[in-house]
Amino acid sequence: MVVPLMNLHIKSLGASHTVAGIIGSLYGIMQLFSSTFVGCWSDIVGRRYSLLACILLSALGYFLLGTSTTVFLFAISRVPVGIFKHTLSISKALLSDLVSERDRPLVMGRFNAASSVGFILGPVVGGYLTELEDGFYQTSFICASIFLLNAGLVWMLPWSEESTGNREHQQGNKGTDSFSAKANRDLHLKSATNGAMASDSLFWFPWIQVATVLKRIKGIACSDLGDIFLVRLLMSVAILLYYGNFSLALEERFGVKPLFAGYLMSYSSALGVLAGCLLGPITRLYQHNTYRLLLHSSTLTCTLILLYASALSIWMVILSSTFLAFSTTIGRTCILDLELTIGGNEASGTLLGVGQSVTSVGRIVAPLLSGIAQEFSPCGPPSLGVGLALVAILIMNVNKQKYCSHGNVKLKNQ
Repeated sequence: MVVPLMNLHIKSLGASHTVAGIIGSLYGIMQLFSSTFVGCWSDIVGRRYSLLACILLSALGYFLLGTSTTVFLFAISRVPVGIFKHTLSISKALLSDLVSERDRPLVMGRFNAASSVGFILGPVVGGYLTELEDGFYQTSFICASIFLLNAGLVWMLPWSEESTGNREHQQGNKGTDSFSAKANRDLHLKSATNGAMASDSLFWFPWIQVATVLKRIKGIACSDLGDIFLVRLLMSVAILLYYGNFSLALEERFGVKPLFAGYLMSYSSALGVLAGCLLGPITRLYQHNTYRLLLHSSTLTCTLILLYASALSIWMVILSSTFLAFSTTIGRTCILDLELTIGGNEASGTLLGVGQSVTSVGRIVAPLLSGIAQEFSPCGPPSLGVGLALVAILIMNVNKQKYCSHGNVKLKNQ
């Protein structure tokens, strides 16, 4: 509700375009570095405690935003949100803890579909509220209230750490956890602390938590998951290059107005929701082979971006946007599932945090690449995206054996 209105609000406070851009970039940088730490922290202290903390601190950020009458207060309000607004990542880690590996793509697909509905409705509601007197401030307070409501729901939910721990022990017995050298000790630690609010985690010294977080991050950095994160980065940048100059490119190439481009993007978002709901039948069709589904969806994405870059009519653009909504939604869910399958559920929060950081890097790099490519042609950014997607597909083919075998990627804990 709030994000599309922020640039208008900060300009109304007297900020220049440069200052507005700097504040926006600082928020992105905070998200980049904090996502890995917060995700790993949720592995240490448990999902319930970390989720509550992130929700409440995000609510504080939006409350401060609702009281921002100067550029300085606006910038301060973005700090808690930039650091702690990782509720979606922690929620995905929680779902990963609670469901079986076989059902995970289906559950994640439905979760992403529900999130997409929020991204579709939020700007509409925010745009309506901002028409009212002091509309931005009301919208900010409503957003803070929704976060507080979510915190209450998280507090009231029945948490069963015992069942989660038992499930993870069963997964460990099947050889799917990635901490094979120290599996039993790590699983015991997880079952004791997962779900948070456990008495021990609340009284840990902060520096012990920080040391444990750094140790886990080092384990991820020393693991064999680099190629998976590289595939994620390349595909993220490719898709961002497609959307980055979408409205401008359509206007320059076909003479259509930005309003039409907005409707087309909303249409694609709605189809993305449908794709998330159809993931169950699709994964069953592929016999739950996540690698093969990811490879095919990435190939389709690459082909559709190429179709868009070479489109001679607006109907070809509409056709590519229609199927791209399905391929990108399926691809995002599959890469997440592959990270958790190969990396292991034991560090799901850390893996999701690192993955979010990788995507944040893509959001920083893509506008720069898009600007350079657009100097040559309006079709430059999507053409570059096709090249990056081809590299990602090549990497997946080279590492086919590791992906298909779901091998245990040993995270080097010391």
